[in-house]
Amino acid sequence: MLKKVLIANRGEIAVRVIRACRDLGLATVAVHSEVDAESLHVRLADQAVCIGPAPSIESYLQVPAIIAAAEITGADAVHPGYGFLSENAEFADTCEQCGLVFIGPSPADMKQWGAKVPARALAKRLGIPMLPGTGVLRDLEHAVEEATKIGFPVILKASAGGGGRGMKIVRDEGQLRRVFDQARAEALAGFKSDEVYLERFVEEPRHIEFQVLCDGEGDVRVLGERECSIQRRHQKLLEEAPSVALSAELRADMSATLERAMRESGYRSAGTVEFLLDERGELYFMEMNTRIQVEHPVTEEITGVDLINEQLRIAGGEGISAPREIVLRGHAIECRINAEDPETFAPWPGLITEYHPPGGAGVRVDGGVYGGWRVPSHYDSLLVKIITHAPTRQVAVSRMERALRESLIGGIRTNVPLHLEILGHPDFKAGRLSTKFLERMRAS
Repeated sequence: MLKKVLIANRGEIAVRVIRACRDLGLATVAVHSEVDAESLHVRLADQAVCIGPAPSIESYLQVPAIIAAAEITGADAVHPGYGFLSENAEFADTCEQCGLVFIGPSPADMKQWGAKVPARALAKRLGIPMLPGTGVLRDLEHAVEEATKIGFPVILKASAGGGGRGMKIVRDEGQLRRVFDQARAEALAGFKSDEVYLERFVEEPRHIEFQVLCDGEGDVRVLGERECSIQRRHQKLLEEAPSVALSAELRADMSATLERAMRESGYRSAGTVEFLLDERGELYFMEMNTRIQVEHPVTEEITGVDLINEQLRIAGGEGISAPREIVLRGHAIECRINAEDPETFAPWPGLITEYHPPGGAGVRVDGGVYGGWRVPSHYDSLLVKIITHAPTRQVAVSRMERALRESLIGGIRTNVPLHLEILGHPDFKAGRLSTKFLERMRAS
């Protein structure tokens, strides 16, 4: 088993990993930038090391500084959380070369699933259903030829990217000719690769993702799905599990497909396979995230499985402790509480003058803040995740509304009002969701 874990991250996910380590009796090391010296994860860890100035490129993305921090503190493992270096195969490889256990997939896993075009090819070989699409496009004329075969509308995507950058919805040949070079330029700027590909565009899909847990030796668990359709600017805001759109039969079929595929691929650690659900109720592979997800708590709530604990056990060579038969119990919802204007989504850093998290039956709070802490302007605006769990979706929604109204984060603006608006909308209450939900709600 591992003994001391360095958390190469900050904020709520760093706090979450520290708590999981404490549950297993593992010592922890926090790394932090200068501006994060008083952050909660620094206060909770057994040791802390400053690794650079505020900009993440000079601190949380500085591999030599992180490796040095592990060496001087005697850490034997590194947990990358999500974001930053979590899906960087070179970082995982460097950790292994330096004698550190990387708590996540192997570098080979990350490489084969990390780039979109190779991942699509692998998923297709493994029998995971795919939307019609292409490999890397050679040039504009190749793009026009392939788009004509697929049929418009199509979506142009960066092969090495995500989060909506370099992504263009194209409805005809003329538009494709206008945006092709722009998409390649955005891909190059965002991901240091100008490779792009095409995929059939689904107008109003639902975003569904399946959680997998694998030991790399053929032991696999598929822990159901999450509904992640409510997004703004391709970033998730609210997630729930399970999805009301999936029948028990479809869930079982896809779980069996993924169990077989993950076993065949030899994947190790936690991972998330993301799908689009079209208007006909068909699931199509979109991508795989080779890390823990922000929204993992909703899966934990309905399965009773601690995913971070399992990551630590797998990395330590102890295998998966979760039961072979995963039973989904009740319904869970997560709201991401961000330091931002609820209307414009503009970040809103500043001093938290008072903080009171919600409580009561079926309410969980994962956060990295406290009263008197100053939210820096240099990082993602996520402050706290509020999660509710109940026997039914209706009760989970009611509990979330109560929890949001109990929440008190003074001194800054947050998106709590937006979440209350979403939860109260008739379409949300009825489970009528798509990735266009928020823009349609705002337009009504």
